[in-house]
Amino acid sequence: MTKTIKALLFDKDGTLFDFHATWGVWCAGFIADVSEGDAVLAATLAKAMDYDLENSAFLPSSVMITDSMDGIMDAVHSALPHWDRLELTEYVIETGSKAPQSPVTDLGLLLDRFRANGLKIGLATNDNEAPARAHLNSVGILEQFDFVSGCDTGFGAKPEPGMLLGFSDAMGLHPSEVAMVGDSTHDLRAGRAAGMMNIAVLTGPAVTEGLAPYADVVLRDIGEIPEWLGLD
Repeated sequence: MTKTIKALLFDKDGTLFDFHATWGVWCAGFIADVSEGDAVLAATLAKAMDYDLENSAFLPSSVMITDSMDGIMDAVHSALPHWDRLELTEYVIETGSKAPQSPVTDLGLLLDRFRANGLKIGLATNDNEAPARAHLNSVGILEQFDFVSGCDTGFGAKPEPGMLLGFSDAMGLHPSEVAMVGDSTHDLRAGRAAGMMNIAVLTGPAVTEGLAPYADVVLRDIGEIPEWLGLD
């Protein structure tokens, strides 16, 4: 197996699930719901979230891509100051937890293959832990994860390495035995800070040129990992 990797730690959005197919659709519905037909309010909220209403897609600079829940709520609440922030946060988490996920491949089969090769499997997301678990459970893969951490779990958020080191510690592994798999520079910067191998994938908004400087390899999607690692 390549470089004695014993565990894989995955980002969620843009890595396990296609980012635009999942969150682009959710955001369109969320904006329509909270703006209640007010086109000016809808445009203001879309601008705050760096969301292209016409194409139902996030711009690369969007906080939905680059930030944790606190940062996302700063942006959302700035456009909806008449909402109580706590109630708004709860509403975002509630609706986001129910957002239909779009897996990038047959995740169950892929994770089974990793586990059959003795790999430990973890999740480190800047989403909150509860919706992250709901999303994994919605496609029947939650039980295949040995570790799930969100930005509110207690390890901090990426690009800081806390979640990543929490995983390696929990698995009893040296960070060099773990590969961080992600679609953003936040994921890969966290991987570098933790001393892990970095596998970048192109199922999020970022492109090869932006990811390559931080990655040991850039793959089309996580389905290419078994061949790259030389798994059975």
